Amino acid sequence: MRIKNIALIATILVPSLVLAGHGEHHVTMFDSDFFYRVLNFAIFAGLLYYLAANPIKAFFVGRSEGIANQLEEIEAKLQASKNERLLAEENLVKAEEKAKELVADANNEAKILASNIIEKNTALLSQLEKQALEKQELETKKAMRSTIDDVLNNGITNDDITIDESKVVSLVSNKVA
Repeated sequence: MRIKNIALIATILVPSLVLAGHGEHHVTMFDSDFFYRVLNFAIFAGLLYYLAANPIKAFFVGRSEGIANQLEEIEAKLQASKNERLLAEENLVKAEEKAKELVADANNEAKILASNIIEKNTALLSQLEKQALEKQELETKKAMRSTIDDVLNNGITNDDITIDESKVVSLVSNKVA
């Protein structure tokens, strides 16, 4: 691109300089103020470079350093976030293991509690069965006594029993002896 620009300028400038000398006023390049203008431009460009180069360089160096610092901060944040992510993953794995342990412990405790409840209920049932049997026996005895009392009290009267003297004497002598 640069070579094309130089070639274009050269094709326009060289013929105009060569053909410019055929006029009435025959001015050559050495007689014109072209060199003075080029010299003035060179001095202006040099001064401009001398005055503006350092601030421009400092601006671009500062900007480069600022961008580099921002990049370092971003990389540090990225590394910190990666470390936090790894730490969070480790904590997640530990939490999952702890949760599994808690579930296993809870299952074991549930089994132990269930077996304790079964044992207590079995013991309570056997105790209730014993109590029921004892009550049944007691009620049976009560019913038998009540029946015997009814039979003895209501079923047999003094008229039904005949006691003769010999029997009374033998009963009394048995009691006394």
